[in-house]
Amino acid sequence: MGALRIVVGKPGLDGHDRGAKVVSRALSEAGMDVFYTGLHQSASDIVDAAIAHNADAIGLSILSGAHLTQFPAVIDLLAERDLSDILVFGGGTIPTGDIPALLDKGVAYIFPSGATVSEVVEWVRDNVRPRADVS
Repeated sequence: MGALRIVVGKPGLDGHDRGAKVVSRALSEAGMDVFYTGLHQSASDIVDAAIAHNADAIGLSILSGAHLTQFPAVIDLLAERDLSDILVFGGGTIPTGDIPALLDKGVAYIFPSGATVSEVVEWVRDNVRPRADVS
């Protein structure tokens, strides 16, 4: 199999994407195929990008405080499209008290504020598996 395929998305109205770009670059430098969706993406935009790129995982970055609606919206759309095998992980400014609700909804992992890009790369390598090529 080829390199892991990761879509990095910025759901909602966040206007700051430095962290998403840094993570995208680190994953790319680690040998993964990475597609960054850009700012102000809907859950549907992000899932469509995952489909278009035959993603193995979606990494979500959020700073707006809308993680309890935006992350579940992506999970729900993946389920509706029979794509629950696409792993979803994320990070940003997410209060630790909200993490259990996100994990219960189906998010595989939440990186707390202050997580390093090395931690993200290591987690992705250890936990994301290639999906069948459906293209």
